Amino acid sequence: MKSDQLTYEGHFVPYSRPELVAKLRDALTDSRFQHCLRVEQTAMNLAERNGVNVEKAAIGGLVHDYAKQRPDEDFIEAIKEYHMDPELLNYGNAIWHGVVGWIFVKNELQITDIDILNAVRYHTVGHQYMTPLEQIVYMADYIEPGRDFPGVDDARKITMNNLKDGVAYQTKQTLGYLVGHDKPVFPQTIVTYNSWVPGSGLD
Repeated sequence: MKSDQLTYEGHFVPYSRPELVAKLRDALTDSRFQHCLRVEQTAMNLAERNGVNVEKAAIGGLVHDYAKQRPDEDFIEAIKEYHMDPELLNYGNAIWHGVVGWIFVKNELQITDIDILNAVRYHTVGHQYMTPLEQIVYMADYIEPGRDFPGVDDARKITMNNLKDGVAYQTKQTLGYLVGHDKPVFPQTIVTYNSWVPGSGLD
């Protein structure tokens, strides 16, 4: 199914798809908005292949970057207001837009479904116990058709063959990139690596 043919019927969001799409368009630059549409479609495709609720996957994919282009001050305020781990203050948007951004999705888009919110929450750093829906949004963001980086074709093939192997592949590649470029590693990323990569056949 094409994303523009999807009609929301599961009451996971208080909008029609066109209304939710319009909210994303207003919140993002065009290039980021187009990325979200591609992630939405990729998530739907993965959901169909893996027996996961297609509507939840579509919504999670569409809104995963809703908070991506907010000012840092919004995230810092939310971290303090919601008494989140102060360690988060040592990082930036690359981590915040998922780990903190789900709060804006909940409060501003009125999406309260915990499965969708967790898929947004974990799409940047993963989690040791990711549900299939969380795995789908994590991977759809990584392999959507607009992505072009070394290894993305392998990631697509692996993920289409086995979703969990895709998670392991992405996690290993991401950690390797961060370490190789002397970038800070968010602790949850290491937890995700230890939970998904050793024993996967990719370690």
